Amino acid sequence: MRRTLGSLLAAVLAAVGVVFGTIGTAHAAGHTPVVFVHGYTGNSSNWVTAEAVFEAAGYSANELYAFNYDSYGDNKTNAASLASYVQQVRQQTGAAKVDIVNHSMGGLVSLWYIKELGGQQYVRHLASLAGANHGTTAALACEVYVTCQEMTPGSSFITTLSSGDETPGDTKYATWYSPCDGVINPYTSTELNGATNNYVACENHLTYLTDTVVLSAVRTFLAT
Repeated sequence: MRRTLGSLLAAVLAAVGVVFGTIGTAHAAGHTPVVFVHGYTGNSSNWVTAEAVFEAAGYSANELYAFNYDSYGDNKTNAASLASYVQQVRQQTGAAKVDIVNHSMGGLVSLWYIKELGGQQYVRHLASLAGANHGTTAALACEVYVTCQEMTPGSSFITTLSSGDETPGDTKYATWYSPCDGVINPYTSTELNGATNNYVACENHLTYLTDTVVLSAVRTFLAT
């Protein structure tokens, strides 16, 4: 789901010779479709820079998708919607699997889909940027909403996700987390047992979405 701004930014990045690692830039080679999952109060436009980074590395229009969901409803419902969305992407592209890149509460939506709704068989890589994977105390400020109740450390939702294998199946998992996050408290909540957990020296919660160095690292991870 391409955006004009993202395409223009991709062209600029490519023109100035920004290096994003090696994955092969020929569209003919093809890439696993990427599904981006935003965080609490976010939307698909959060991924404009990420799309540009991926486009600059050769991803095409039918390989990048941004999923929207209801930040205030129920993450179990959101995960079910993600399951439907992934199925649509697979049907549209003919791909057996997708890669998922999420941010913040999008980590909970993605993990519930993978662990509780059978999504693992359809997900090749999961990259979690500042994911609220074990909850965050910041959610106490918005507990009027079900999603925030679920995002609170110790909730039944978090307990279910944290039980057993946190990184099941053949899916490759990676996280990026930082002590400067400011929203994910504790910041180590993002780490997943069995994942490649990448410590970022100082990254604000929202700047993950525009940091081309981190986004490049994510793209490189998806190439493994």
